Amino acid sequence: MTAIKAPFNRAALAAVLENGSAALSLSLSGQQHAQLLDYLGLLFKWNAVYNLTSVRDPLQMATLHLLDSLAAVPAFAGASNVLDVGAGGGLPGIVLAIARPDMQVSLIDTVHKKTAFLKQVKAELGLANVTVYTAKVQDVVVPALFDVITSRAFADLSDFVTWSGQLLADGGRFIALKGVAPAEEQERLPAPWKVSRLQPLQVPGLDAERHLMFIEKLV
Repeated sequence: MTAIKAPFNRAALAAVLENGSAALSLSLSGQQHAQLLDYLGLLFKWNAVYNLTSVRDPLQMATLHLLDSLAAVPAFAGASNVLDVGAGGGLPGIVLAIARPDMQVSLIDTVHKKTAFLKQVKAELGLANVTVYTAKVQDVVVPALFDVITSRAFADLSDFVTWSGQLLADGGRFIALKGVAPAEEQERLPAPWKVSRLQPLQVPGLDAERHLMFIEKLV
């Protein structure tokens, strides 16, 4: 039996996004709202062929992907150069780039079809502050080190910092977006890295545990 494809109802999605961003106390312009919806439309369209996310319903995408990533935006206050490792379909990197056009956001993934999608998003949305790399994070060469490196359910925390630590500027930090706060992963972090702060996130419309994990060098 063929599954019925959920419709992309832009008006309904706009309402979810507007109500959610208000609940998060984010001041986004009309252009930023439009860009987020355009991004969601591209993710929905490409997902049918490229399997960028297991979430198929656009309304669920709006909550599980857009609002989940938007909830993390305040944590990047003061950041100017951010790297999203294992960026996949662009979460949270593309959302951060739209919400913070003053911030440079680089996204890296090893899978060509995913980075092809990210480059298409950059072009269609006119995101001049986005750079896309197709490479292993251990091997990539970048013009400048990053003050924040982030990931969303990318890997074990120890692998995350070990593989990408060489790209972090002095005084920089990692911000990992996680569901539950995995105590065993925190314990496995190699010295001198430690979780400096654990911040629960409340994502509008999502009844699930979400956390931000801030990882810094222990001085």
